[in-house]
Amino acid sequence: MTAPKALTRAALKKFPLPPIVDGDKETKGRILIIAGSREVAGAALLTASAAMRAGAGKLRMVTVEDLAIPTALAMPEAMVVGLPEARDGGFTRAAVREIGEQAGHVDAVVAGPGMAQARTCPSIAEALLRSSADVVLDAALLHSLKHADQYRRGGRQVPILLPHSGELSSLLDCEEREIDRDPVGCGHRAADLYGANVLVKGVTSHVVTPDGRAWTYKGGAPGLGVSGSGDALAGIVGGLLARGADSLTALLWAVLLHGEAGEVLSRKVGPVGFLAREIAGEIPALLTR
Repeated sequence: MTAPKALTRAALKKFPLPPIVDGDKETKGRILIIAGSREVAGAALLTASAAMRAGAGKLRMVTVEDLAIPTALAMPEAMVVGLPEARDGGFTRAAVREIGEQAGHVDAVVAGPGMAQARTCPSIAEALLRSSADVVLDAALLHSLKHADQYRRGGRQVPILLPHSGELSSLLDCEEREIDRDPVGCGHRAADLYGANVLVKGVTSHVVTPDGRAWTYKGGAPGLGVSGSGDALAGIVGGLLARGADSLTALLWAVLLHGEAGEVLSRKVGPVGFLAREIAGEIPALLTR
């Protein structure tokens, strides 16, 4: 385990993003967004918009059946699949197999934003981690993960987990105050247990890896602490993964870009008061800086 490094643009010179390529939508990467519930219907749109603004080329979305048509109309760039909803607000058991099959058609998957905490969440997470896609897990799917030695992972790269302190305490079966006392140490424990690159989210965020490396990000803006901001961050990570960035590169750049977008919006709008839906629109220009 090494001391955390500062996450800056200078530090990311060692982690270059894939070059922008000419060609059709297939060459820019295929992404699947699995998100949303009746209570948080917009999460899928926030995540998908950010993924596309980060440069993904072809978009699929899976959401609960009642939201499929509204989501497709709001996000005309996507192929949207609606799957049956269980009584607890999540997907039915029959839907889990379809979700695994959908993951087999893409390069990257972002799953969890806005989803209900439901009985099928552990099965969905396992199906995705067994798929051939590179996987980003957030929100509801972080509460019932199996340790890395309990499943066969199918993706080319280690998965990415995006917990806030409550979700990380669930992953580690500990109290939140333990996370607050030692976010980097707890992040390392999670990275080791789940064989994943982990972002410990907070006012100061920390990226930690299973091999003991860590980075700390202190930028951003107070306005980023707003509903939907984490969904946008998850989408940026997934979009960079779909483009061909490796797992760690995608996560490091996404954290920086998300923070820089907040800084830009704080100058345009004010230190607070901008909306999560506005974050994605800042990403293309930041990518070319």
